[in-house]
Amino acid sequence: MAIAWLTAACGAITMTAPPATPTDFPGLAGRLNAAGIRVADYVSGDAGCDDRDLVPTAIRFDATGLDQTESTTLYLYIFRNRDAFERHRAEIGACATAYVDDPATFEQIEQSPYVIASQGPWAPEFESALRRTLEAAAGTGG
Repeated sequence: MAIAWLTAACGAITMTAPPATPTDFPGLAGRLNAAGIRVADYVSGDAGCDDRDLVPTAIRFDATGLDQTESTTLYLYIFRNRDAFERHRAEIGACATAYVDDPATFEQIEQSPYVIASQGPWAPEFESALRRTLEAAAGTGG
């Protein structure tokens, strides 16, 4: 009887890995640095505008690296989950009008739960590495 109980109990144990969760900002900064993008001078809570929904999700930082020789200021918005990402990502364009001088070169990458935006243009290798890193860091996207 004990053997039957143990066998049944073992069948209830699964050996699959839990779903990948999105990386927090320190982890994302480490991934960006490993990809050749230097992260500097970050400020939490700076959305680039006064949108009360975006401020708690935002981190402003400067980045250079790869073929991006001049430092660029990036605004990263990290949403709690995919639902929050879907609800608030459209607000970023309106917010960006506060920090974008030339709308024709505005840059934005959306990879749930992240949105990253800034005045562009971004250099091609820099943008590609940024996209790949956000995709890898997103896990299942919240």
